[in-house]
Amino acid sequence: MASLTELLAQRAELEKQIEQTQREERESALNQIRQLMSQYGLTLADLGGRSGAAKAPRAAGSGGRSGAKVAAKYRDAQTGDTWSGRGLQPRWLKAALAAGKQLSDFAV
Repeated sequence: MASLTELLAQRAELEKQIEQTQREERESALNQIRQLMSQYGLTLADLGGRSGAAKAPRAAGSGGRSGAKVAAKYRDAQTGDTWSGRGLQPRWLKAALAAGKQLSDFAV
């Protein structure tokens, strides 16, 4: 039976082999893609990709543009405060609704 030290050394060697094989297979795939793109005259734009450095795909559910401003759908005429209709209702709107106003009263 192998000792812990021997097993750890084997694992380290296997991890190196795995990384090397992954690099080689990735490079081979990229070469095939480049060859096909050259053969058919394709560009990144044809593939729907971004130009420049390749980036990892977005996480599922992350949406298209993160941090993009959304147009206001509701405005308080007295204070000029606005709300996009997304997320929690702001305090000014909650107070006005509690006072008997309708959401449609604040529509932009």
